[in-house]
Amino acid sequence: MSKIAFVFPGQGSQKVGMASEFISEDAGYKNFGKEADSRLGIGLSSLMQEGPQEELTLTYHAQPALLTAGAVIDAALKEAGIRPDFSAGHSLGEYTALVSAGVLSFGDAVETVHRRGLYMNEAVPAGEGSMAAILGLGAEELKRVTDDVTEEGHPVQPANLNCPGQIVISGSKRGVELACESAKAAGAKRAIPLDVSGPFHSSLMKPAAQKLQAQLDSVGFADADFPVIANVTAEPVRDPENIKKMLVEQLYSPVRWEESVRNMLSLGVTLFIECGPGGVLSGLIRKIDRSAKVLRVEDMDSLNKAVETAKGWS
Repeated sequence: MSKIAFVFPGQGSQKVGMASEFISEDAGYKNFGKEADSRLGIGLSSLMQEGPQEELTLTYHAQPALLTAGAVIDAALKEAGIRPDFSAGHSLGEYTALVSAGVLSFGDAVETVHRRGLYMNEAVPAGEGSMAAILGLGAEELKRVTDDVTEEGHPVQPANLNCPGQIVISGSKRGVELACESAKAAGAKRAIPLDVSGPFHSSLMKPAAQKLQAQLDSVGFADADFPVIANVTAEPVRDPENIKKMLVEQLYSPVRWEESVRNMLSLGVTLFIECGPGGVLSGLIRKIDRSAKVLRVEDMDSLNKAVETAKGWS
């Protein structure tokens, strides 16, 4: 039997106006925006709907905003009768996947990712770390490149194993610069610096992981209603303690997205529904397997189309 997976985007997909039709007062759904505002003590829902974009893009705003957008779209799909067999998220999106699976309450999750963003922002001063996308070089060859640069005293490592031919590296500013040069010398087609505020998913995030551990210990985790694909292992997980452990490791470990998608396909998933703005994950999934059916939901029109397709899916 064909299965459905809900997937949730990570930081970088945020945009002003995202999920506005779902979080407005008259949307008819549980008011996730109002709950986020109350829990965080900031006007997050106004920031999501009105901007400015540069304020929304700050790590500690983007993370709760994307979680709020994904969670309300997830709720809208379920209210329309569409339920997933699996959920997965890219980096920050893993928290939204856990809300979808009933592991974390929305309130606990939105507060946790806000704190996660603050911890990540504090871990490495601005300008000292960076990330870059390496196109056209295999994972093993790139790992050799980053290991060599790290041994020279400039930490850098693969951070996002996104799809065939696209791997993001992360580390110290100098480490990423040197790795980009070495990767191109080794045959990479391009090395593209990313406009990010820190070296996410690298060893430099370990101080943030220690603080995140304390935050995760303060909130309740439940057994998952359905399997969630973990970034760290690319395997399905349901046990709360195991999930908590991997959320800490996720901050300084690679996001194994390509492997996650391939594992969902092998488990019978034939329809992926991306819940949130941007369409980044939809593009990656198509690059991983062109036969996979991918839908995006980011507004009411796309919700109605996704519901119509998913109800007839087999």
